[in-house]
Amino acid sequence: MAVDSGHSVVKAVDAERVHGRGRRTGKPSENPGRLRRALTTYWYAWAMVAPVVVVIGVIIGYPLLRGVYLSTTDANEANVERTIGVNHIPATYESVGLDNYKAILDDGVFWDRLSWTVVWTVSCVALSFVLGLALANMLNRKLKGRSFYRMALILPWAVPAFVSVFTWRLLFNEKSGVLNKILAGGGIDAVPWLNDPTWAKISVITVNVWLGVPFMLVAMLGGLQSIPGELYEAAEMDGANAWQRFRHITLPGLRSVSSTVVLISAIWTFNMFPVIFLLTRGGPGDATEILVTYAYRLSFVVSPRDFAGSAAWGVLILLLLTLFAVVYRRALRKQGEVW
Repeated sequence: MAVDSGHSVVKAVDAERVHGRGRRTGKPSENPGRLRRALTTYWYAWAMVAPVVVVIGVIIGYPLLRGVYLSTTDANEANVERTIGVNHIPATYESVGLDNYKAILDDGVFWDRLSWTVVWTVSCVALSFVLGLALANMLNRKLKGRSFYRMALILPWAVPAFVSVFTWRLLFNEKSGVLNKILAGGGIDAVPWLNDPTWAKISVITVNVWLGVPFMLVAMLGGLQSIPGELYEAAEMDGANAWQRFRHITLPGLRSVSSTVVLISAIWTFNMFPVIFLLTRGGPGDATEILVTYAYRLSFVVSPRDFAGSAAWGVLILLLLTLFAVVYRRALRKQGEVW
């Protein structure tokens, strides 16, 4: 019986190998592709996502493609399709290839706007991050009235941006603003907050930081609460001081959160149209004008309105942000962060 069992085991193994080879060399239809398996397994999830994808494609995809197309033409207010009364005037603009992009890159206006936009973005994001992290550390401790302080610091985020900007505009008023009245009470001359190029830049950065700190505060506070308290207790028992605990526990623990919020905040700030436009309208002169406000000016303010040039500026802004996101993500992956 032992001999028979051995032969049966050998035959079973041989049959399994032959069967396995047969399955590997089967028809392609027996081994569906990755996409087909995903659709078959997660069909319900795909069905739920499909309406959102369609809506986003209509709302964002079509205008984006239309803007890219217009950026390769000479479309302006005088040659686009329009209706005046009962008269319908067809479009007469023509394709010019990449001439709009060449004209923008050869113009010093683009590089001036880009340099100030970079300074504006870096300053706002850095100050918002530092202040948000400092306030989050303070509010992560047990203190009396902590809930009230949290609500008070999040309040600027709840107020609509245009309301906050108009309020700050009243505060910055050179003649009747509260800030200059306080300075006058101390014997200091009035500061031209919005009428001097340097002070105007400081003013718009201040307002945007005030609006951005609550977002950083909420994100950092959530990250701090996710760090195990046992790490701080162990470090304190080992003799680590407050700075050492912050450097070796808090900052590494917040790395994943901070990397994400910095990217999001940088993209938001780079395109922060309301603060610049409502507070200074790009002035005085063009001192505080960033890329997105200049693109708006070309399309809605100057006459004749330059739709092609505005679209080209928009495409360049998109390319710059995409390049920044790719470089930023690669830098994070080199540091071990994967998202």
